[in-house]
This record gives sequence, structure tokens and C-alpha cells, in this order.
Amino acid sequence: MTTATAPIAAATPWTIDASHSEIEFSVRHLMISNVKGRFSNPVGSLSYDARNPKAFDLLVEIPITTIDTRNEQRDAHLRSPDFFDAEQFPTMTFKGTRVSGEITGEFKLTGDLTLRGVTREVTLDVTAEGAGGDPWGNDRLGFSAVGKIDRKEFGLVWNQLLETGGVAVGDMIKIIINTELMRPKA
Repeated sequence: MTTATAPIAAATPWTIDASHSEIEFSVRHLMISNVKGRFSNPVGSLSYDARNPKAFDLLVEIPITTIDTRNEQRDAHLRSPDFFDAEQFPTMTFKGTRVSGEITGEFKLTGDLTLRGVTREVTLDVTAEGAGGDPWGNDRLGFSAVGKIDRKEFGLVWNQLLETGGVAVGDMIKIIINTELMRPKA
């Protein structure tokens, strides 16, 4: 973070500002293009000590029912037991476990992603986008992150074989995150 903000106390958590955060994904479709989607309304918090920023507590929860691919029929299928099974597993979570690199620039964030009741370790490439205050007296932090997961590792195995060979849905999911964290100034 920058010197523009006051030292961060470990006891004061930062919270995700959902209205200024995006969790997007893309996946191969019919082996010829990519389909993009997003999840809305993430909830989460980050606590850390500025003197030891690699000692942190990060937890993010994402409601599966908010999936949006701009096609309601596809979204309903993605919420069904064929994919996310949103009725049985309404939330995906990410719990940060370690950071490699300097959090004031580019770094790697590793954590446990739980999706559809399956937990796997995932590493994201993260960039600190900035820090500062807002006009309403709050401190702000911005981060962007990218990563990939294999959907089959999380039990998302539905697919359809194509007459021409190949499958309808690719296995690798690209993840793109832009988030803004906020905390009231002390």
C-alpha cells in the first residue's frame, strides 16, 4: 500500500465494497470461442498488520445464485446440479493462506477455494492497484487478480460431446477479479 494511508491495525478489518468489485470468469465454448460471466455481491474481509503484511486473515464469500452470463437459460443450467448446484451449495468461499512477493506491487496470493463442497488450493497473480481515502472519510485499497482453475477438480464435470469432435464446455476456467476494500478511518 502507499504512505498515503495511516498504518493499518490488525484489529481493524477491511471489507469488500461489492459495488466497486467484480468477479469474472471465462470458459471455452464449443472449442471455438470463450463465454464470459460474473458473480455479484461478494462479501469478505481482510485483516493484517502493516508491520507484517504477510500475516493476514482473508475470507471471501460469493453467492452462487448471482451468476450472470447474460443468458438466463444458461445461468439456470449453471445453478443446477449439473454445475454449481446452488441449492445445495449456495456459496463459494476463498480463504487466503499465504502471500509471496511484495503486497505493494505484484504478488501471488494462495488460498483455499471451496466450490460445490470441494476445497482446493488456488494461486492468484495479484496487483496492488492503489490506496487512499475517499470523499466520505474511508480508507480504500484496490487490487486486481487473475488465475485459472480446472472445473473438474471441483466436481463440475457436466459436458456434452460434439458431433465434430470435442466438447461443449472447456475444463479450464479463467478468473479475473477487480476489488476495492474499504474501512472507516480511525
